[in-house]
Amino acid sequence: MTDRTARTPRRRQAVAGRCREITEARWFAVLVFALILANAAVLGVETYSGLSDRWQQGLRTTEYAFLAAFTVEILLRAGAHADRPKDFFRDPWNLFDLVVVLSAFLPVIRENGTVLRLLRLARVLRAARFLPQLRIILVAVGRSLPGTASFLLVGGLLLYLYAMVGWICFSAEDPEHFGSLGRAVLTLFLLMTLDGLGDAVRAGLEISRWSILYYASYVLLASFVLVNVLIGVVITSLDEARSMEADEEAARPAEPPPAGAQPPYTGDPVLLRARVAAARRALDDLERALADTAPGTGPPDPLPGRPPGGSRTVASSGG
Repeated sequence: MTDRTARTPRRRQAVAGRCREITEARWFAVLVFALILANAAVLGVETYSGLSDRWQQGLRTTEYAFLAAFTVEILLRAGAHADRPKDFFRDPWNLFDLVVVLSAFLPVIRENGTVLRLLRLARVLRAARFLPQLRIILVAVGRSLPGTASFLLVGGLLLYLYAMVGWICFSAEDPEHFGSLGRAVLTLFLLMTLDGLGDAVRAGLEISRWSILYYASYVLLASFVLVNVLIGVVITSLDEARSMEADEEAARPAEPPPAGAQPPYTGDPVLLRARVAAARRALDDLERALADTAPGTGPPDPLPGRPPGGSRTVASSGG
């Protein structure tokens, strides 16, 4: 019973090591990225009715092939965490991949063509896993959502106030743009992008000269202040996402040195003396090997500045 229990972790470690070796290989990332791009291309082909009707069976077979390939990929990624399954679910990208792939096997979703196409389209977003810059941008967008919610709240309040003022002042003379609260909000929302601002100002001046204050104050607050605040929130989130990416890179364990490689010198004098002693022993072995290859010539002269039997001297001095 004990032997069988002890073999289970070893088997998991072996499976995890083998799967990790595959998933961390460069060719594996390139292959999955190529499959994602090919899946996007097939989705684009299906938008042309003539091609989709002509190649309906081939496109369906290709979709099944993509689904099988992505299923194998997620199984390999899960196998890479066989020795630590909890770590697999801590990665949000793994959860996203798992949901996208497993959803295609649910009967309700498979029968709904629109939802199935949306899930297939979501596979394109998986390209962010293999593009660090795109991954940083998506993380930044996610981190900026709390600030964006505050921006939308303030922007909605500003639109409501100016829409009510516009309805009160301009509804009688300009009902096409300010005839109701909804029309006023739509007009001001379009003016937020400065689209049609000149026409709106000219129409307002025909009603009243004071309308210039209304439009000028709105453009100043909506198009300059609020938009710049939103840009600041996104830029701050982008810096935070880059810092998180750098911290993750720094937290990754370094690759172990190759067998037989000397550890880096850390300033320890004991380690330095041990290295010098090892180097001198290697030189002594080389001298003896040279003497054995040329018998009768006697031992070679010691190196300049080094007494015979240097290794023994170092050993005694090291002690």
